Amino acid sequence: MLSRRALIAGAAAAGAAAAIAPAAKGRSTRPLAARGARIEKRTLYAGEMEVPLLGPGKPATKRFCAYNGTPLETWRFPKGTVLDVEFENRLPDSTTVHWHGVRVDNRFDGVPPLTQQVVPPGEKFHYEVPLADPGLYFFHPHCDESGQVGRGLAALLIVDDEPGSAPAFDLEQVIVVKDWRLGEDGQWLAMTTDDGASTAGTFGTVRATNASVAPARVEAPAHGDVRLRAIVADNTRVIDFGCDAKDSALIACDGHAIEPVHFDALPDAVWRMGPAMRADVHVRMPGPGEEVKVYDYRSAEPFLLMTLVAVDKGKPKLPFRPLALPPPDLPQADVRRARKLDFTIQTAAGATILAPPLPDGDPLAKALVNSFCVGGKTFWAINRTSWAAGPDLRLPPPLNVLDDGASYVLSISNVTKHVHPMHLHGHVFKVLSSTKKPNLPQVLADTMVVEPNETLDVAFKATRGDWVFHCHILEHMDSGMMGWFKIA
Repeated sequence: MLSRRALIAGAAAAGAAAAIAPAAKGRSTRPLAARGARIEKRTLYAGEMEVPLLGPGKPATKRFCAYNGTPLETWRFPKGTVLDVEFENRLPDSTTVHWHGVRVDNRFDGVPPLTQQVVPPGEKFHYEVPLADPGLYFFHPHCDESGQVGRGLAALLIVDDEPGSAPAFDLEQVIVVKDWRLGEDGQWLAMTTDDGASTAGTFGTVRATNASVAPARVEAPAHGDVRLRAIVADNTRVIDFGCDAKDSALIACDGHAIEPVHFDALPDAVWRMGPAMRADVHVRMPGPGEEVKVYDYRSAEPFLLMTLVAVDKGKPKLPFRPLALPPPDLPQADVRRARKLDFTIQTAAGATILAPPLPDGDPLAKALVNSFCVGGKTFWAINRTSWAAGPDLRLPPPLNVLDDGASYVLSISNVTKHVHPMHLHGHVFKVLSSTKKPNLPQVLADTMVVEPNETLDVAFKATRGDWVFHCHILEHMDSGMMGWFKIA
C-alpha cells in the first residue's frame, strides 16, 4: 500500500409506543416562535427513484433512495437557524431521520424505540433541528440503515459561520465518498452479508465520488485557497484522506474548527476517516496549469477522488499559512473532574448482558426494537452487551446511567481485528489520547476511528436524554455494536 507521504516524496416497534408517546408525534412542548429563533420551515420526504449510477449509456439503477427526489441533496443555512421540518415517508418501508452530529433535543434524534416510533409508509413526523454549531453535517435514517443508506438515503447539511467571521476561500468543494453495491445490470446487490457483517463490512462493488463513477475535474484559481469539505457517507469504507499538494492542512473535524494541522504532521500524513466522519481541509493551489489530486490512500493503489486544476486568475504566489476557522462554542468536559468509563468493543459473547437492567417502572424497560431496523444475527458487542438483533428484539439496558451536566472520559478499547468508527449521538467529544497514534491531534468530533488493539480516550459533557453509542460501519451496528446511555 503506497502512503501519501511516499507518493509525495517520490512524485513530488412500536413495543414502546405508549411509553414514548410525547415523542411519537415529534411535537415540542414549547412553540418555536416563542423562543425567538430564526425559523426555517421545510418539507422533507424520503422516496425511491431511478438514477444512472453506472454512468451514461449504462442501465439505470432502480429503487435508489433519496430525500426530496434529489440524490445527495444539500441543505445550507446560517448558524442560529432552527429548522421546522415536516417529514413524510414515501418509501415502501418504515424509516426515521437522524440529524447526524447536530445537537438536537433528544426527542428529535430519530432512534427507535428510544426517542420515537418508526415512521410507517405514508406517515409523517415533525422534527425541530437547531443549528447552533457551524460545520458540515448530514442526515440519514436510523432504521434499516444498511439497506436505506446503502441505496443512497442521505443528504448533506452545511451550517455557515456568522457573516464576516470566517476566512474567505477562493473555492469551496464538497467531496462525498460513497460506493454502490451494484451488479453489472445496474441493480442492487444484497447490502449485507454474514461474512461482511462479522468482519470488516460488505463493501460496494462500484467506487464513486459525489455519486459519480468518474472523478470530477474542478477548476480553482492558481495560488488560490480551496476549502475541501469531505464526508464518508458509505456504509463500510474507511479511507485515508489526503492530496498530493505540499501545502495542505486539516482545519475542521466533523464540522468543528481546530487549530490547523499540516498534513505532514498527521499520523501517516493522512486523515483517517470512517463512515460518517467529515473533514475540512485547506489546500493552497499550485501555479497555472498544474493540478492537485485528492486521494483515498487506503487501497492497493491510491484511489483518485477528485482533481483540482489550477487556472490563472492573476493571484500572486504567497507563503502558505492555513486559514483558521472561528473557534467552536461547545459544551466541553472538565477533564480534571471527569469520571472515567471503560468500554471494550468486541465480538459478541452470546446472550450475555452485563449492564444492570432498567427498573420495572421505567417506560423503556419492556420496549422492543422494530425487527425491520436491525440485522438478522448478532456478531458484535460493547462490554459484552449487544443491541437487539435476529429474534431477540428486547431493548438492552443502558451501558451506563449518567448525570446531566457531568463530565466523562470514555476509554474505548478495540480488541477486534477490524477498525470501528465509534459515534456518540447528541454530543461532541474531545479526543484526548491514543495508544497507537501519539501525534493524533486533540480534535472535537462526534465519530472517531478506533484501530485494532488501540485504546482511544475521549471526553464529553453529558446532556440529558437517551443517547446511543455505536459503530458507524452500519452492518456492525445492525449486528450488535450499539448501546445507549441514559442521562438524567
